[in-house]
Amino acid sequence: MLYRAFLRLVDRLPLPSRRVQLLIALLVLGSQAGIAVTGAIVRVTASGLGCPTWPQCFPGSFTPVGVSEVPGIHQAVEFGNRTLTFAVTLCAALIVLAVTRARRRREVLIYAWLMPAGTVLQAILGGITVLSGLLWWTVALHLLASMLMVWVAAVMYAKVAAPDDGVDTVRAPAPLRWLTALSAVALAGVLVAGTLVTAAGPHAGDKSIDRPVARLEVEIVTLVHLHSQLLVGYLALLIGLAFGLFATGISKPVRDRLFVLIGLVLAQSLVGVVQYFTDVPAALVAIHVGGAALCTAATATLWAALHTREPLPVTIAEPKTQPA
Repeated sequence: MLYRAFLRLVDRLPLPSRRVQLLIALLVLGSQAGIAVTGAIVRVTASGLGCPTWPQCFPGSFTPVGVSEVPGIHQAVEFGNRTLTFAVTLCAALIVLAVTRARRRREVLIYAWLMPAGTVLQAILGGITVLSGLLWWTVALHLLASMLMVWVAAVMYAKVAAPDDGVDTVRAPAPLRWLTALSAVALAGVLVAGTLVTAAGPHAGDKSIDRPVARLEVEIVTLVHLHSQLLVGYLALLIGLAFGLFATGISKPVRDRLFVLIGLVLAQSLVGVVQYFTDVPAALVAIHVGGAALCTAATATLWAALHTREPLPVTIAEPKTQPA
């Protein structure tokens, strides 16, 4: 009953074209990756408690207030990150409205509805992070949830791009699709290890002398080696996947996505090496988080490209022969 009422309201909106739907889906993906980067900026600028309460910024105010205890720059950075949540929410709402109005197929609708649901989850995790005083494991969960949302948004973009009236098309044998899934699992391991490195590293998110943020009590060099070895394994799986795809015949869309992904992983590895030998400068942390989002999105689009929908072939009617 409620959904039917929702459909009647949505039908009052203009019918979005496929191009408009793709643009909104791209904005969703960009907003999910962008808020992960701004979250990293909050962390490396020690602005994690620039707004010390949640959902309000200060008790009785949703916006920053002039208090001497919290520098204005920290308030601005943290409040800016929270404000970006509204852009994420708006994009999530727009994609739901667009694909619903266009009456897209069921799987597109499911992925679209996951975006506002994930945004609510992220808001809750963000609140827990602030209220817990930036405990390392809450920050880690917050970042991992962002990467998960980037993955879902990237797959959703691929689903929106595929035609509803197309035919299911498998572009790689099942073992290679499983290998792609295994590489995604390896990527998840890399991301988890990366959050542990950050949890034991110098960027706690808040430079409070009275209440220092608890850090992960594990030697950071050990975690760095774990992170790097998992990255080597992830890259090795991608190289093996590349050989398998070329051996069995690879289409241009899959080849392009594969090359982009490998290039991103190599660039991300270089950033990590520079970080290690330069004592983790703040700017590179934000770049590294952005690279993680790009690698996650690229892995997701490669996975989606191996089993997609192709447009129906156009049949041309043969001309009728005239009787002699």
